[in-house]
Amino acid sequence: MGEEKLKHSPLDALHRELDAKMVPFAGWDMPLNYGPGILKEHLHTRAACSVFDVSHMGPMMVQPRSDDLQVAAEALETLMPVDVAGLAEGRQRYGVLTTEDGGIIDDLMFARLEQQFYLVVNAGNAEDVIYGIAEKLNETCLAGPLKNRAMLAVQGPRAAEAMSWVAPEAEGMRFMDVREITVGPTKALVSRSGYTGEDGFEISIDADHGEPLARALTGLDFVDMAGLGARDSLRLEAGLCLYGNDIDRETSPVEAGLTWAIQKVRRRGGEREGGFPGAERILKELADGPSRRLVGLKPEGRAPVRAGATLHVGDGPEIGHVTSGVFGPTVEGPVAMGYVAAGHAAEGTALTAEVRGKRLPLTVQKLPFITPGYKR
Repeated sequence: MGEEKLKHSPLDALHRELDAKMVPFAGWDMPLNYGPGILKEHLHTRAACSVFDVSHMGPMMVQPRSDDLQVAAEALETLMPVDVAGLAEGRQRYGVLTTEDGGIIDDLMFARLEQQFYLVVNAGNAEDVIYGIAEKLNETCLAGPLKNRAMLAVQGPRAAEAMSWVAPEAEGMRFMDVREITVGPTKALVSRSGYTGEDGFEISIDADHGEPLARALTGLDFVDMAGLGARDSLRLEAGLCLYGNDIDRETSPVEAGLTWAIQKVRRRGGEREGGFPGAERILKELADGPSRRLVGLKPEGRAPVRAGATLHVGDGPEIGHVTSGVFGPTVEGPVAMGYVAAGHAAEGTALTAEVRGKRLPLTVQKLPFITPGYKR
């Protein structure tokens, strides 16, 4: 059997022109980093502004078969423990699709537009998730992928300044606003959000306009391109989960510390309590607490503790494992996340990680590792 053919972003020619290091990621050929390297791209994003190609993500639309958008909202609430019906037009929210056992099929962003909902799911299982949603909602809704799109994330404290050159309307947007606005010569769907812990915007635009937009933005002297490597270290410093590493079908939203994404209206005693897959487990864990929790971990020294390392109390037996770990350029040291038994999840708890036969000390630390710079 031959190797799976990788998909290419609408910005592929630009990546190669900039001599990006290309790597396979979730079925796509994507830039890991450019000439400056991951550390410099990370620090530039924190200090100024970077453009990330996120065209590998899975955008889709859900609209009711009737003229009543609340029908689509109620249908989406049968898939996730989130308040969809109460979301105002032009606003976006984070959600998780859950299994019947209370695990996480995927995490996503969803926005309420005038006549439909706009969703962005993860690249790794985008096709399965998109068509799974379409099948489950088929009776009341039309759902499917948005094709031929380029998606760019403009991130950093100077992101609004960068956007003012290509989309002046974006400057008036608040954190988690979503609007269709003019970007350059065309219309695009823009949200004020991101995955770095900084202020930023995510732009979904016709594929043909993706590369010209990236060139226009990086033509500004304070804007550079950044790749997957910096995106990972930025999101980890910001305490944001990566699907497939920190959350998956075996982890519940409560274990993963995502209880902030489950609004009161969907909890016990709420107006629309339950009614989502895995409700029995998730509502019980909300009330009684889970047996394990996702925590931030700060290793001593300079060496990162990578995913898969087992966690212990001193020389004792395993009490958890690391799910993500990198060197954090902003905090100038290693950072990690992992699951530990609930009794060891308190901030300041001293643990060890087994790395190549040695037990290395680390401490449970409150997430995030940096102070977020979101525009409120």
